[in-house]
Amino acid sequence: MLLGVAMTATAQTKVVEKLTLEARGDYQRDYVDGHARDEVSGFDGKYLNLLMSGAISDKLSYSYRQRFNKASLDAGFFNATDWFYVDYKPTEQWTLSAGKQVIDIGGWEYDYAPINLYFCSEFWNQTACYAWGASVAYKLSDDDMLRVQVCESPNRQIDITKDEDIYSYNLMWYGQHGPWGTKWSANMVEYTKGHYISYLSLGNELRFSPQVSLELDYMNRAAAHHTFFFRDCSVIGQLNYQPSDHLKFFAKASYDVNNTDSPADLTVMPGTEMTRLGAGVEYFPLGNNKVRLHANYCYSMGTNTNPDAVMLDKQSLVDVGLTWRIHIF
Repeated sequence: MLLGVAMTATAQTKVVEKLTLEARGDYQRDYVDGHARDEVSGFDGKYLNLLMSGAISDKLSYSYRQRFNKASLDAGFFNATDWFYVDYKPTEQWTLSAGKQVIDIGGWEYDYAPINLYFCSEFWNQTACYAWGASVAYKLSDDDMLRVQVCESPNRQIDITKDEDIYSYNLMWYGQHGPWGTKWSANMVEYTKGHYISYLSLGNELRFSPQVSLELDYMNRAAAHHTFFFRDCSVIGQLNYQPSDHLKFFAKASYDVNNTDSPADLTVMPGTEMTRLGAGVEYFPLGNNKVRLHANYCYSMGTNTNPDAVMLDKQSLVDVGLTWRIHIF
């Protein structure tokens, strides 16, 4: 029914310009200290997404992504909506946006579409990536853009028992200077009313050649009265090698630590120190992103004090799967 509505809208008003359906299914084996975790192993449909975007007028456009395999909670349908926002572009330099958006937190891992990630840092696994808000972006040049955003605090989604009106204030810099790309942010994130944790996230990409790139993210988290650097932080690195349109190899490592006693960080909890190492391969039989096969392995070690931890000590994860995309129009 939704497809029929979208196609009718296209025929009558030319509003919808792109409509894509994408899905990913995996076979996964999860072991902790050599013992299989049967409850989280086996075949699983990971993602089923519908993406729509279009131009409403010369200066007004929209973008929408719905994740059909994500549960809608008591707040309704939009819990399974990753984003649904409108852009207004009065000039070539300025863009104003409002709606449900990606929270402007820097880093390459954070900015990937979830369907393109196989294993992640503990911070990524525990944080929220999308929230209702508004932003203003200014294009400094062809190589640099700044964006200021005010949105719901991700902590409101992490702890769903909280019924607080709390916000996140974000400043983002996107840059591309020769082989060096940046996704840097400074964030003030309320974890309870009137109390903030600050993020300084420095996402960098170094492109050594068209085939080889290195993504390196450093995020520091600090609350009031804490030493700023290295006590509560995450470091993520990924090396990519793509020798052809059909084949890509990658190796990835992450390190999450919190040796503070502050209750401010709801993502990487006090006493946590976790390392994850892994590698994988992607195969594109058609030489484009319409069909992708993947296989990867990762191992995590350390201490995780979160009772809902995703990364566990002595955990091995083997994953193979298939992703497909239909570009309807």
